Amino acid sequence: MGKRRCVPPLEPKLAAGCCGVKKPKLSGSGTHTHGNQSTSVPGSSSGPLQNHQHVDGSSGRENVPDLTLGPGNSPITRMNPASGALSPLPRPNGTANTTKNLVVTAEMCCYCFDVLYCHLYGFPQPRLPRFTNDPYPLFVTWKTGRDKRLRGCIGTFSAMNLHSGLREYTLTSALKDSRFPPLTREELPKLSCSVSLLTNFEDASDYLDWEVGVHGIRIEFLNEKGVKRTATYLPEVAKEQDWDQIQTIDSLLRKGGFKAPITSEFRKTIKLTR
Repeated sequence: MGKRRCVPPLEPKLAAGCCGVKKPKLSGSGTHTHGNQSTSVPGSSSGPLQNHQHVDGSSGRENVPDLTLGPGNSPITRMNPASGALSPLPRPNGTANTTKNLVVTAEMCCYCFDVLYCHLYGFPQPRLPRFTNDPYPLFVTWKTGRDKRLRGCIGTFSAMNLHSGLREYTLTSALKDSRFPPLTREELPKLSCSVSLLTNFEDASDYLDWEVGVHGIRIEFLNEKGVKRTATYLPEVAKEQDWDQIQTIDSLLRKGGFKAPITSEFRKTIKLTR
């Protein structure tokens, strides 16, 4: 693998969790949406969504080889960055135009695996990847096992250059998600990784002005003490959990720390971005 410098853990900038931990039982009592491009290795069960592109390294074998980590294998199996390339999406709001549109590739997830592997084993930092270094808001998600249980998900709504941003949030989501203990070497063979790039932010007209399976959402609200709080779900979360809009909103409120009873009147006070 060659000599590399170790990557130290980095502090999150405007970090936010993005995913639901499990499928809780929700009463009829539930955010805000943004576009999202996503690529996943080895892959997740979600399919392509509007403003949400997905590469599955396990089902798309013709185009996207698997990433293998485990005994008897070289630590990182590199793939052609062109494989698994997705159709271009528009640039995020607030970033400069370029002659090339962003193309989401599975190599982004491979790079995240490289960074995490090198950190856990004390290897030098991996070389810079070949995919674009344009700035985007981004999230890195780790899941484990055949049932793809969430193991860490943190990101930022501030546009970051992808090379440094993915390196930073690879480690932040793997090691500093307060919902979970830090990831360990032993877990590497069972992990899958998703990279989500957020686009097309829009202020919703109300808390129901979004579509399950299409939009990611971010809500802003005042808690019982009058303190402003926020919470975010990426586009695939509500669909994977089989939630409707109200259940998703109520789950986000609980995720954001709201402990009081949730009423229809309180939901109307939520500011939602999609």
